Formats: sequence, structure tokens, C-alpha cells
Amino acid sequence: MSPSEAHEGSSVERFGKHVLAILVLLIALWIVVKLAIGILSFLFYPILAIAAIVALIWAIRVLF
Repeated sequence: MSPSEAHEGSSVERFGKHVLAILVLLIALWIVVKLAIGILSFLFYPILAIAAIVALIWAIRVLF
């Protein structure tokens, strides 16, 4: 094997590592986004329910 062939192999190996790193980064980013959406929806729906109850009480007081 000539030195140029060994150099080509290492650059292919480096490219493979970069591709793997990008895939790992994308998967981790997807998990973080799903987690953030889950936390926001966990906080949003109870607040929305409380706002609906307050609006219902206000509407009943205004009408009756």
C-alpha cells in the first residue's frame, strides 16, 4: 500500500466519522425538541384548563 492510498483511507475514515457525528447530533436534537414540546404541552394544557374555568365563571356571573 502506497502512502497516498493510506492517506485516502484516513480521509474516508474521517468523512465517516463526520457523517456519524452529524447523525448523532440530529438524533440528539430530535430528542431534545420532543422533550421540550412535551414539557411545554405539560405546562400549557393545565393553564388552558384553568383559563377555560375562569372564563366560564366570568360568563356565568355576567349572564346571571
